[in-house]
Amino acid sequence: MSAWSIYACSGAAIIALSLYGVFACAPLLKRILAANLIGTGVFLILVALADRSAPAQPDPVPHALVLTGVVISVSATALALAIAIRLADRRSSDDEGGWP
Repeated sequence: MSAWSIYACSGAAIIALSLYGVFACAPLLKRILAANLIGTGVFLILVALADRSAPAQPDPVPHALVLTGVVISVSATALALAIAIRLADRRSSDDEGGWP
């Protein structure tokens, strides 16, 4: 088994465990982290698929996609955490009898 196939299998395992975390965990923060890990597994699979057998250099296109995906993943995670904070504030104000 080559190193690239080990990376691809590791990415698939990360995705499988993270899908379980998304659907089985109740807290919103754990779900956000699990969704972020799904993206990490996809990035790992993309990097593993960038291997070329004949030339010595890997394909640069999947690597560029992963770099772009990392930037998008960071911003999407920040947005999800900001929404989670607003939901937590709203829930705490509802418990105090504040604004509905």
